[in-house]
Amino acid sequence: MDDVDGAVAQIARNMVTSSDWVTPRADGIAFLEKPAMFYWPIAVSFKIFGIHDWAARIPFALSAIGLACLTCAFGTWAFGRRAGLGAGLCMATCVGLFLFTRIVIPDVTLTLTIALAMWAFLRALDEEEPHPRFWAFVLAASLGVGVLLKSLIGAVFPIAIGLLYLFLTKQLFAGRTWKRLRPISGFFIALLVAAPWHILAARGNPPYFYFGFHGGPGEYHGFLWFYFINEQVLRFLNLRYPRDYNTVPRLWFWLFHFLWLFPWSVYFPAIAKLSFKPADRAGHARLLAICWIGFILVFFTLSTTQEYYSMPCYPAMALLLGSAMADGGNWVRRGTRVLSVITGFAALACITIFFLVRNLPAPGDISSALGHHPSVYTLSLGHMMDLTFDSFAYLRLPLAVAAVALAGGALATSRWIGLRSFLAAALMMVLFYHAARLALVVFDPFLSSRPLVEALLKAPDGKLIVNHNYWTFSSVTFYSNRDALNLNGRYFNLEYGSYAPGAPDVFIDDARFKSLWYEPHRYYLVAYQSELKHFEELIGQDHLHIVTASGGKVLLTNHALGHTSPAEGIPHLSAAFKNQLAKPLVYR
Repeated sequence: MDDVDGAVAQIARNMVTSSDWVTPRADGIAFLEKPAMFYWPIAVSFKIFGIHDWAARIPFALSAIGLACLTCAFGTWAFGRRAGLGAGLCMATCVGLFLFTRIVIPDVTLTLTIALAMWAFLRALDEEEPHPRFWAFVLAASLGVGVLLKSLIGAVFPIAIGLLYLFLTKQLFAGRTWKRLRPISGFFIALLVAAPWHILAARGNPPYFYFGFHGGPGEYHGFLWFYFINEQVLRFLNLRYPRDYNTVPRLWFWLFHFLWLFPWSVYFPAIAKLSFKPADRAGHARLLAICWIGFILVFFTLSTTQEYYSMPCYPAMALLLGSAMADGGNWVRRGTRVLSVITGFAALACITIFFLVRNLPAPGDISSALGHHPSVYTLSLGHMMDLTFDSFAYLRLPLAVAAVALAGGALATSRWIGLRSFLAAALMMVLFYHAARLALVVFDPFLSSRPLVEALLKAPDGKLIVNHNYWTFSSVTFYSNRDALNLNGRYFNLEYGSYAPGAPDVFIDDARFKSLWYEPHRYYLVAYQSELKHFEELIGQDHLHIVTASGGKVLLTNHALGHTSPAEGIPHLSAAFKNQLAKPLVYR
């Protein structure tokens, strides 16, 4: 898809083709926001499987599988096999894990490293553990990998959670605690893992020493300032420049966890019946989980928030839910009945919509039937507001599959309780996610620019220009494997790196675009259809030739091809661009 998926995949490809595995680059511009280990697994996957979109997703799919297995193992160690299975099912099939791993972001891998660090922390402290030194080293290595994945929070979160737990259990000042955790040797292990890349990145992107707390247009202070001060300190204080991110209202940030942990969030009330006294291994694990959840949620409540920022606390929630589900009781039975009612109504809604739209026509792609609500696009599910009644005509198969999944889940959870109902709910979610995958296929022309690339690759060679920010049409650059000129796009993600010494001159304004477009050399322009009038006024209809259009986007060229049509034909395409202004989810 456009935005983060294509951009991250292309950055990883650049590492493979350039052999520069230190400085991530997009469109030739140094992209210093994220550590390089974010891209390394994708680059390795490209090396093994070739450069494909599915290969870019393999590391995150493996991370999700590993996270579910780790949560299951953690729960089994702490509470027993039944609770471990419940925790693993919660982690593997909750909505949040599916939703936030369909886009290429490092949070699931970070969550895996934090969960491993927390388990290693408990095992190193456990008096019955025969190998505390090994687990102390696992803890240290996990902290180092976490820093390489998402900078300081990869270490700050586990350390802060651990200190809070030690304080509450009155172990913080006990000499035996630190003897088992081995903080000095652990520090050097974490440093050995994380420091080399940071040193190489700093050496490759000078200046080295600037400690000011202000950034602005045209300012470049090197890697260290941007990566540590701008990205860590100023972002926490909501003073980062450029401010290319939004923040979710705090109340929604908390309440959305009922959705992200669905269907298992119906068992949240049962957690209140658990014992959190650190009298045994289970009590220690539950108390750690509370510290884990509380610190992360409070941290982001005080900082800028996005919905997926809290993913690192999902395993802790899954552990508590698995423990509560294994214990059973009235609240678990009531939760199962609530789940049956919710899924039953959802199944009825899907069936009703399916029959109402079964005979509606579905011409072109789904973008022609969508609405436009940009005010909610900062939310992960914001584009759900774009769905209209007519748009469901394009989603008949996903609706049918979802209806079967939800109806089966409702029937099973109404008849069964306990383990069988948990397995039925997990199976329901697996089938429901298959319906969601089918729906994403239908949305592909809208979310991705791949149909434009297919036409571009068949056309004569020419220089590519993308309107606005590089991220907007990132799948064009990935699928075509071409760098692009950015028209009026020197803002957000690549602005800082564009001012680095030696950065390529890839940003152009309207005046330069106009002069290039009139040249005898061929150029291609990717833009939203809604912006065509601007280009018609800028360079005239006679110099705009349509190569293809899809999903509210259009590919234009400056010299006619055999099959192109002039821009005045665009009004006839207006029905195909009803939602031309809508943008996919933006990762910041």
